[in-house]
Formats: sequence, structure tokens, C-alpha cells
Amino acid sequence: MRATTLALLLCFGTGAVQAQEADAQAQAELTPVLKSESLVFNGVTRSKDGRLFSPFQRQQKDKGLELGEWIDGKPQPYPDAAWNGWKTGEDAARAFVGVNAIRIGPDGDLWVVDKGAAELGGTPLPGGPKLVQIDLSANKVRKVFPLEKATTDKSFIDDFRFNGRKVYLTDAGQPGILVLDLDDGTLRRVLDGHPSTVAQRPLTGENKVLLDAKDKPIAIHADQLEVSPDGKWFTYQACTGPLYRIETKWLDDAGASDAERGKHVELFAATVSTGGTAIDAEGNIYASDTDNLRILKFAPDGTQTTLVQDPRLVWVDAMWIDEEGGLWLPAAQMNRSKGMNGGTSKIAFPTTIFRMSIGAKPVRN
Repeated sequence: MRATTLALLLCFGTGAVQAQEADAQAQAELTPVLKSESLVFNGVTRSKDGRLFSPFQRQQKDKGLELGEWIDGKPQPYPDAAWNGWKTGEDAARAFVGVNAIRIGPDGDLWVVDKGAAELGGTPLPGGPKLVQIDLSANKVRKVFPLEKATTDKSFIDDFRFNGRKVYLTDAGQPGILVLDLDDGTLRRVLDGHPSTVAQRPLTGENKVLLDAKDKPIAIHADQLEVSPDGKWFTYQACTGPLYRIETKWLDDAGASDAERGKHVELFAATVSTGGTAIDAEGNIYASDTDNLRILKFAPDGTQTTLVQDPRLVWVDAMWIDEEGGLWLPAAQMNRSKGMNGGTSKIAFPTTIFRMSIGAKPVRN
């Protein structure tokens, strides 16, 4: 990793990017598809048969959804009320405490990451951090993969991606990457504390430094991640960027030391404060810009263009590309939530999930 390379990435191509923005903007059509007058979500995923799911952020202690299925335009507790009914003091191993990311896996099941803490930056509860696999045909939990053995009291398991029978997960609290083998259940930490997993500046949204309930600047470490369509590259970043990459063979090699692994990390692209990402079958990465309310598109060579810019795209979080070539954009407004706004919510309802056609095929590793 070279500082001069990063500086060049930040400066290079500014004129070309601006020249393409108007054309991209003219072609973009944002269609509101889901709205809520009271709930805050930070993602969306869609099954092949059209079922829609979102993770939700509770705005009151011990009340509200954690995971919901959108039915007739309204979210319902999924897979049932019991999994969504956790309260302070109850067993954190068999209910959702703090769902942070979901996606339909390559097997067609719904997979859910629970950070195991009820609040942003909170200490994970015993048994709380977990990856939950849900059978969509039976609407029942198929299996729970505990993550506690690879976490600490500072951990915040954030997001995840598949690569065959491996699952890669980011730890945004204790900077690092988790590697889970679905066949034997082994769980390892890699790139633990590596500079590429550590936030280098405070988090921002709408050009404002975000503060926690104690008015302290927020740092979210290893967060967004993608796996290339061929499974060769793992791309990741802290929430404030930039994007790095490493060949997946170095993550999968349990015999490699972290010192050796770190030598193979490469700078990929100069991203900015980011809410969420997605990747298409051509290897293009889509990343939201939480300050300028736009979606950036990074080609496999790292070249940046602007896909769409719109004042309604406030903190677009985990995106999803459907089988029809549509990009789903949850305008989560997380930067306006009380957890990121000094303890006071400034969310402007309704919260909205948009969709736009991008003509791209999805990746289902």
C-alpha cells in the first residue's frame, strides 16, 4: 500500500467523472418501491421468487422488528415473533438482538448476521454474535453458527459474503475479518488490526461528522465487502474507505501468518464515506457516497463513475441486485438516527427503498 498511489487515485480523473455524471443522471430512474412511516431499515434482499426482506433498527429499547418480510408493502416479523421478541436479560443465543446484515445465499436460504448487541457500539452479549441460516420454504431457522469464539467485547460483526463454502464477515468494532467454514464450522480471525481494516477518519454523512450518544465521533472499522464473480478477489474497506483487496486464497489459507497475509493487501479504489455496496456479474462494484448522496460505480480496474445522484438517497445502505437487473437502494438515513446523531433522531419519514434498472446480472457466489 503506497500513500502516493492513494493520492493519485483521489485526484485522477476528476474531470472525466464530472463529465459523465450528467449523462448517468439523465438515464437514471429511481422508483420508490417500499416505504415505512415509522420503521428504520438498513438493507434489503430479494429471493428468486420475489420475496423481500429487510433488517430493521429498533428505535426504542426492547421494542420493534429486527428482521421482517415485506408482505403487501408492510414488514412482518420473520421468521416469527419469537425470534424478533428479544428483551434485555433474555437469552441472546436464540433470538435476534441486533440484526445488521442479511442476504439470500447461493443455496437460496436467507442468511442473517446478528452483532449480538442491542445498540451501536455496545458490548456483545454472551451467545449474541451469530450467523443464522433460515429455510425459506419452511420459514424456520435451519442452523445457527455462533461467532463468539472469534469476537471480543469490542466486536461489531457487520456484514458478510459467501465464497463457495466459506463465509467472510467484517468486524467493524475490533478491526478484522472473520472466516467461517460452513462444512466443519471452523472460525478464524484474519487481518486482525491490519491498517486496511481500521478506520482512518471519523464517519460522515451529508458532510457532517457523526456523533454517538456521548457526542463522540464515530469510527466504523471493517465494514463493506465483496467477492469477485470468479471468487478470486476479496474487496473490503472501513466505512470511510478506501477500498482494498486481497486474493481469497490468502484468507482461506489457515497456515498463513497474518504478517504474510498483510503483504498481499492491495489498494483498489479511493472510496469515500460509504453506507453500502453491491457487485455485479461483471465485477463492477457499486458504493454509496453518504456525503454527496450518490451511487458510485467502480469498474474492475478501479475506474470511478457516478451512477446516480439524488437528494433522496440519504445514506443508502446494503444494496441488492435482482435477477432482472434492478439495483435496490435502501435510503436508510442512518446518519440521522439517534445512534449516529448525538442521541437525537432526525429521520424524516417515510423511509424509502428505491429501485433502478442498471441492466446488470447479479453475483451469487
